[in-house]
Amino acid sequence: MTIDALRHSPEQLRARIAAELERARNRSTGLTDAVDGDDLVRQHSPLMSPLVWDYAHIGSQEELWLVRDVGGREPVRPDIDNIYDAFQTKRADRPSLPMLNPDEARVYVSTVRDKALDVLEHTPLEGRRLVEAGFAFGMIVQHEQQHVETMLATHQLRQGPAVLDAPAPPPGAPAAETEVYVPGGMFLMGTDLDPWALDNERPAHAVGVEPYWIDTDPVTNAQYAQFIADGGYADRRWWTPEGWAHRSNAELTAPQFWHDDGTRTRFGHVEPIPPDEPVQHVCWYEADAYARWAGKRLPTEAEWEMAARYDPESGRSLRYPWGDEDPTDEHANLGGRYLQPAPVGAFPKGTSPLGVRGLVGDVWEWTSSDFTPYPGFAMFPYPEYSEVFFGPDYKILRGGSWAADPAAVRATFRNWDYPIRRQIFSGFRCARDV
Repeated sequence: MTIDALRHSPEQLRARIAAELERARNRSTGLTDAVDGDDLVRQHSPLMSPLVWDYAHIGSQEELWLVRDVGGREPVRPDIDNIYDAFQTKRADRPSLPMLNPDEARVYVSTVRDKALDVLEHTPLEGRRLVEAGFAFGMIVQHEQQHVETMLATHQLRQGPAVLDAPAPPPGAPAAETEVYVPGGMFLMGTDLDPWALDNERPAHAVGVEPYWIDTDPVTNAQYAQFIADGGYADRRWWTPEGWAHRSNAELTAPQFWHDDGTRTRFGHVEPIPPDEPVQHVCWYEADAYARWAGKRLPTEAEWEMAARYDPESGRSLRYPWGDEDPTDEHANLGGRYLQPAPVGAFPKGTSPLGVRGLVGDVWEWTSSDFTPYPGFAMFPYPEYSEVFFGPDYKILRGGSWAADPAAVRATFRNWDYPIRRQIFSGFRCARDV
């Protein structure tokens, strides 16, 4: 939702929200309809929920926030609240829960959506912070799109014949320079203006950054393969003590889904590893080790955001690397339309004013920063979205992957995960001091 949505008429805003809700539902329904009932209830990895749990959980959150809270309506299924509370049930335990079966889940999410759309039609989108500019509806759109990305990660982990396919991404182009110099200085990080920005993106605050160099593009498969060929996984010099312990215990030798013969598995397809794609399915420890091997480091979160948002001509921070307008298909690889990263340089219109490419879409990019609140952070509307995760256990990722949807991606958007996670669509780029 653009900042201009604040100036839309209520009718225009409702129409935009309804379209975003429908677009999110088309994606989540497509991923559940792609497999049979046995696949939907199976747990393909202890790291992930059964697909049908994710689908019903999407409906449960929509019921809690839009039907009950915003709409003040009677509960649809209060008996399943605990089953679909992500904080009461660990992922590994969810297959043993009395989940809705696939047919029941489809009826439930459809019933909830009908009621939510009726609430949208009759709710003033002002006067209460939760509904101002449609925030609660935007929060639910983003929640569903985030679970679509989670469901795609589950699809990547499932065994069996391929059920998802997509066209090839556009060709890339090599960068004229492999690094971009960022002169540093003060810039405005975070946002106070974006109507659907979540609490951890707020408030906007001035940050000072020392001059640094940052990679023009994310690290590619070919570059990462050089790290492997040079014995990077066997050389303790490049790893932190915690990283080396994890590498040893998990027996890491390459990104997840890579094979020794130069192929990878992607959604059931075994294919050659494209050399010019950003590397993905690497954990933070792997990214950090590569950066050390390359004589560099991971960028801080502030360095990443300055490279993505700062416009030296105007001196202001943009909403996206290319400006304030919503992403189009020419700006970035988003929305899962190719089911993989595009070769670096495939979206020149997405280049930031400083000349950094591919900052939005393709892969989430690990940074060196822990997930901490911004100065002046205020929890809203519930602590389990951000507040309970703050601390040194989680590392920040920025930028959004090819699987992320434009509704859930901004240059201020903050993602986080454990440094050992790599089933997510994660990659990285390097930085270095001047």
